[in-house]
Amino acid sequence: MSQESEVCLKEAGSAYELANINIQRALTHVDVTLNGLMKVVLHPKRVITVNFPVEMDDGSVEVFQGYRVIHNHTMGPGKGGIRFHPSVDLNEVSALASLMTWKCILAEIPFGGAKGGVICDPKTLSKNELRRITRRFIAELGNNIGPTVDIPSPDLYTDEQTMAWVYDTYDVMHQGHNNRAVVTGKPLLLGGSAGRREATARGCRDVVEHFLAKGLVPGLTELKGARVAIQGFGNVGAVAAQMFQECGA
Repeated sequence: MSQESEVCLKEAGSAYELANINIQRALTHVDVTLNGLMKVVLHPKRVITVNFPVEMDDGSVEVFQGYRVIHNHTMGPGKGGIRFHPSVDLNEVSALASLMTWKCILAEIPFGGAKGGVICDPKTLSKNELRRITRRFIAELGNNIGPTVDIPSPDLYTDEQTMAWVYDTYDVMHQGHNNRAVVTGKPLLLGGSAGRREATARGCRDVVEHFLAKGLVPGLTELKGARVAIQGFGNVGAVAAQMFQECGA
């Protein structure tokens, strides 16, 4: 690790602070008149924290905490996933929302950056419990999401079924409108896109192929014959492993 990187990590006390440090460093290389831009991009537009009760399968009631952060919507409605995990916290969600802003800007996609999450352990929850958690979370967010406001998508431990619950809950609350655009990553029957499940892994493979083709790894110019280390084996890791194998890795 370079000395500059070590200093950067020491200065950052959280994921969101680290994201802001990286943004500040990047903006020093942009030939524009900042005129307050730095102050604007270092603060999220909207931060929502909700606590909501959910009846569990055994009849008990648990209270869950969830977050939705819209970092910036200059380019368009907020766009970003909803994750379910025990480690979810506001700092992480805020950092990921910030990164979504810059992803959309760099790719010239007309969306702003957003992210959401619920503190829970999907591995210990039944499908019915996950459904109730999802529906209650979306109900609590109310008008803070929507086709022209903020559009969720799948993320860590959420999938097209989760997005179907999100859509259905929102649709019940906003009758009389075409609400399918409230989420992406939904099932094909609800207007989802073919190939959505594999999209992230495909992007990972394409980036690696481009990286190798440019000669950035000594001795390697293609995936054929390469050895690839993958951290995690969920929706992204498992599909990426299959794609790498198909390319001869």
